[in-house]
Order: sequence, then C-alpha cells, then structure tokens
Amino acid sequence: MRILGIDPGLNTTGYGVLEINDRKLRLVEAGIIRSKPSGTLSERIQEIYDGVTEAIDSLKPEVLALEKLYAHYDRPTTAILMGHARGVICLAAAEHGIEVEDYAATQVKKTLTGNGRAPKTQMQLAIQHELNLANLPEPADVADALAIAFCHYCVWRGQRVANQSADP
Repeated sequence: MRILGIDPGLNTTGYGVLEINDRKLRLVEAGIIRSKPSGTLSERIQEIYDGVTEAIDSLKPEVLALEKLYAHYDRPTTAILMGHARGVICLAAAEHGIEVEDYAATQVKKTLTGNGRAPKTQMQLAIQHELNLANLPEPADVADALAIAFCHYCVWRGQRVANQSADP
C-alpha cells in the first residue's frame, strides 16, 4: 500500500509517499509543490492542483492523508487560504478515486512524538528517525507531509491489528 501524505499550503505544499511492504515502511518520494506568490489565487490553486495530480499519476498512492483545516481566531485569512489548497487537493484525489483521510496536526504530532504540541524541529528529527533517513527532511513542509503519512500508517496498522484480533 502507498500513502500520499500532504501538508497543504497556498505557498508551499509538502508531499511524501510511504510504501508498506511486508510490514516494512519505506520512503518512495518526498518534495514540495510551490505556487508563485505573485500569481492570482486562481493561478496558485491551479498550480497546487497540477502538482498534486502529477504526484498521484506518477506515484500511484492508494490513500491520501491530509492535515485537517485548523482555524486560529487571530488568523482567519490563513484558514480560508489553506481551505482553497485543501479543496483542490481533495478534488485531485476524488478524480483519481483515492480516499482522503484527515488528521489534526495535534494528532500527527502526538502519534510521532508523544507530544501534540511538538515544534517543527522535533517533528523533523522524529520522522528522520522513524524512516531511518540519512538526512533531516527539509523543508519542514516535507517533514510534516511525511509525518501525516506516518500517522495514517499508524492508524491503519492499529485498525488492522484490532480487526485481526476480533476475527475468530
């Protein structure tokens, strides 16, 4: 199974694909999709859509794990702009028949580090350790995307174990 994790953003969208094979987790690819800050909103979400579609077409994930929308009352515009990015990401997944699983940032952080308020540097170090990477995943958007995919892996694995123990 391949999991495409995405950390949505209007400027920089991080992505990472993890593959589960014989109970082992392996990094397939990770990177970022950038939109031009000088572009219109329509142009920027088109760039995100095109980048996600290209990743789906080339990496063939079975599921897309996506960070839930978080709205802070001090920054409602950020949440609205992130909503645009999430919308085209979900559209790309739907057009390819891929299920989307949402995870709160606090759940992702807690799954990976045990701390729902872990800073970005701790997340980068934790995902480097979990995936046995030679280098720190950078930028932080890539580490976040990999952490989201890793969180889905942990949830999927937990459900599988629960289902196996429930079967007689």
